[in-house]
Amino acid sequence: MKIFNSIKWRLQLWYGLILVVVLAGFGGTAYQLERNRQFRRVDDGIHQRIGAIAQVLHGPASRRPQPGQRGRPGQPPPDGQMDPNGPPDDAPPPRDFQGDNFQGNGQPRPPLSFNLTPQLAALFEASNPNQYWFIIMGRNSKEIERSPNVPVPEAFIQETHWLEQANRVDNPPKMERKSPVMKSVGDQHSLAETLPSGEIIWVGCSIAPELRELKITALKLSAVGGVILFFGLLGGWWFVSRALRPISEISSTAVKISAGDLSQRINSAEAESELGQLAAVLNSTFARLETAFAQQKQFASDAAHELRTPVTVILTQTQMALGRDRDAAGYKQTVEACQRAAQRMRKLIESLLELARFDAGQEVIKRLKFDFAKTITDSTELVQTLAEERGVKIISEIAPLEITGDSERIAQVVTNLLTNAVQYNQPDGEVRVNLKSENGLAVLEIFNTGKGIAAEDLPRVFERFYRADKSRTGAGNSGLGLSICKAIVEAHGGTLEATSVTGGTTFTVRLPAAVS
Repeated sequence: MKIFNSIKWRLQLWYGLILVVVLAGFGGTAYQLERNRQFRRVDDGIHQRIGAIAQVLHGPASRRPQPGQRGRPGQPPPDGQMDPNGPPDDAPPPRDFQGDNFQGNGQPRPPLSFNLTPQLAALFEASNPNQYWFIIMGRNSKEIERSPNVPVPEAFIQETHWLEQANRVDNPPKMERKSPVMKSVGDQHSLAETLPSGEIIWVGCSIAPELRELKITALKLSAVGGVILFFGLLGGWWFVSRALRPISEISSTAVKISAGDLSQRINSAEAESELGQLAAVLNSTFARLETAFAQQKQFASDAAHELRTPVTVILTQTQMALGRDRDAAGYKQTVEACQRAAQRMRKLIESLLELARFDAGQEVIKRLKFDFAKTITDSTELVQTLAEERGVKIISEIAPLEITGDSERIAQVVTNLLTNAVQYNQPDGEVRVNLKSENGLAVLEIFNTGKGIAAEDLPRVFERFYRADKSRTGAGNSGLGLSICKAIVEAHGGTLEATSVTGGTTFTVRLPAAVS
């Protein structure tokens, strides 16, 4: 199903499942605690009544002597005369070690009598919502007493068959209290406890009020849990939707960008979150993509413009030559013009191919140690003739320094920068060349005393086909020289920068110095 492919729905389902488990755990725990509290209260009431019955059952008036039978030792005989063979009046009664039917001296024990005192009757009154009842059974499995409100359902009696086994004559009780036995059938809850003398007191009550209260508690817990679940799912949906909103914006923006609108950006208000950081990275990528497409578009336009001029010259010259007959000198002049235009085209095409190789990382750069100072000196001598023609003086201050790289490519950079410094200088100007070591870098500074570069043009001097001086569009100025220089320097792990002030421009080349 598509719904399970949605991150939002899957997160919501997991969140809902966890919330249901947590609520069920809390609800079940709360219900069990309330149930234990209710039944503990009922059990306390039953134990209280068992203790009261046991106290009445074995109180001073709990035995009545039979006709012709002596009383219990330590008690006066029925006729009020003292037993000469008995212990004195203040002697404690002997402990029973022979069961319920015999006393400690071997004489038969008189049967128990049970009188429901007013205090005990108050514990079993009918107005009590739990309607407590009791049954007292002796060792002979005969019932001594019972309350009139005993429910005695058949199933309840079957659940208590152990009473008869416990009261068998051949199974005399030990002189210890047996653990009470708890039984719950339907809405009746009871406890049966065997006394040390062998009697069994069975007290029970109706737990219908507790069951109703537990049912109400379960309904309340379910209702509260349902409300919490509803608002929890609603809040979870809101939080998940808000958390995943940047993803929707990213998708929407990507669709618009793929349609051609490269100016679109992702609006992310939560820049500190993970998705906000992703949106910031994508916005930066989209910005670079837009810049790259704009540069590519401008590059194609500028390349076409640069190639169109020599092609136009060639076509014009050939059409003029074919239009009418000329002498040998006229044909020679036409051919020379076509040659100059073709050379310009070749130089431009070679520069474009060189930049394309640098962009693709296919240009091979040698990594050999060489003397940077000697390379600068050779380039200066190469440009010296041009400088003399324009009356420009080149002043060098070069310290011996070695770097690692392609000496021919670095010489190309230095020659190009020196040529530009001479061409864009004023008559009788100066070009100062300075080489020094700084923080593990070889720093080359080439300063010319020209009119400088305008502040608005300075950031764009390394762009392809860009010319700060629009008037300089001659054959030797395609606008690619500085772009190639920058690509070569960056391929060597260095930087090329330009600064300009009134009265001059400085180009600074920084390259890693060779490690000794």
